[in-house]
Amino acid sequence: MNLSANFSLKELTKSDTATRLGIDNTPDEETIDNLKTLCDKVLQPVREHFGKSVTVNSGYRSPESNAAVGGSKTSDHCKGMAADIEIPGVPNAELAAWIMQNLKYTQLILEFYTPGIPDSGWVHVSYDPNNLKKQELTATKVAGKTTYLNGLVA
Repeated sequence: MNLSANFSLKELTKSDTATRLGIDNTPDEETIDNLKTLCDKVLQPVREHFGKSVTVNSGYRSPESNAAVGGSKTSDHCKGMAADIEIPGVPNAELAAWIMQNLKYTQLILEFYTPGIPDSGWVHVSYDPNNLKKQELTATKVAGKTTYLNGLVA
C-alpha cells in the first residue's frame, strides 16, 4: 500500500526489533491515516525538495515495539505521527534546518548529531494536525543519559 508517491506502508512500519522479537507491528486504520498525513505534509515534501530517497529508520511503532526500543510511552511513533529519517549525502543538520524553515510540524529533533560528522545521528519529525507547535530540540548524550536542548544545536 502506498501512503504517498514515494512512501509505502511497508517502509513506515518496518521494525527489525519487532521482527526479531515476534511483535506484531501492524497499524489500525486511524494510524494508517496518520501515516498518510505525515507523508503528505512532511516526508513527501522533503523527498521532492532534496530529490533523493529518504531513509525511514523508524516510523510507526506498536506500543510493544516502542517499549522494546525504549521509546517514550507518549511517543508520536505509536500514533503513526512521527518518523526518524535521514537522506544519504545530506547532513542531518541541513535536513533538520530545511524542515524547520519550510514545513509545519509538531516536533523536530536533531538526534545525536556530532558537528563535523554530517551523517551522524538522525532527524525525528512528528506531525499532529491538532498540535503544530513547531518545537525544535537537539538530543545529545551527557554522562550516558539523553539530554534535550532547546533549538537545533549543530
